[in-house]
Amino acid sequence: MSRLPDSPLAVSLGDPAGIGPEVIAKCWDNRSAFNLPPFVAIGDPRSVAAVWDGPIEVIADPREADSAFDFGLPMIQLAAAQADIPGHPSVAGAHTSLDSLELAVGLARSGSAAAVVTGPVAKEQLYAIGFQHPGQTEFVAERCGIAPANVVMMLAGPTLRTVPVTTHLPIRDVPDRLTISLIESRGRATLRGLQRNFGIAEPRLAVSGLNPHAGEGGALGRAEIEVIEPAIAALAAEGWIVTGPHPADTMFHSRARAHYDAALCMYHDQALIPIKALHFEEAVNVTLGLPIVRTAPDHGTAFDIAGQDRADPRPMAAAIRMAVECAQIRAETA
Repeated sequence: MSRLPDSPLAVSLGDPAGIGPEVIAKCWDNRSAFNLPPFVAIGDPRSVAAVWDGPIEVIADPREADSAFDFGLPMIQLAAAQADIPGHPSVAGAHTSLDSLELAVGLARSGSAAAVVTGPVAKEQLYAIGFQHPGQTEFVAERCGIAPANVVMMLAGPTLRTVPVTTHLPIRDVPDRLTISLIESRGRATLRGLQRNFGIAEPRLAVSGLNPHAGEGGALGRAEIEVIEPAIAALAAEGWIVTGPHPADTMFHSRARAHYDAALCMYHDQALIPIKALHFEEAVNVTLGLPIVRTAPDHGTAFDIAGQDRADPRPMAAAIRMAVECAQIRAETA
């Protein structure tokens, strides 16, 4: 993989008691095998040293990461109140994870970092320190001055990209949250993101139905007729290539996937089950609609295995690779 000019990737460690420090360190250890560009980790070096005995190069400026990368894991050190114990999350660790995220986003916004890759955080601990956002995606959007409705969470793997219109809701609340304008905005952000982050000049979007058999002409529900079809028509009127609503149970086999670049799904599991079934170790969470590139591995903090040398670094490596690929495409098309 070619190296990015001047700016490395900024990788926030996530919760220091989770597996973020371990998988980031393992990515540096396997940087050649994983074909990774230079990156700088942001967090408390003690959380890395607690799970890894490799070399750490503490730097003050992201521009030093390139020269330091061959000698050790480059890190911008945060002044944490205390060292966290792997597997034992704390309020102090939540502050460190939030500070790490804030700094990483700031570096990307200023151009000092080419992109941001975020390690997994513990929302329970973040909420305990007054975090007001549903997740990191919404926090990053706010810091970039983008309304949450104008960003989308895409799960991207080698042969499938999916976007949920609604995310962390009880299933029974989904029909009431779906609106024509919401589907339009999610679809539009997805299509523009496919152009900007993936270099697809004329992206194709397949939209799922909500009900079995996409409502069966209204016999199994009217969401498709009253909400989804008008949103598809509005996007098509803007010149986008959009099809549907498709029955969700026939959208994800190999022949179907050949006809679209991303699938817009109505709720969380409708989007995440197929991507995880096909690409469990390779799926990357990509935030579309931002002025910066932001990716994340599609896994959580895994406190139950933290510090046991059992964490798989491949999802983090995939997130780093996709971040640099998206950043390169943006630079080439700017």
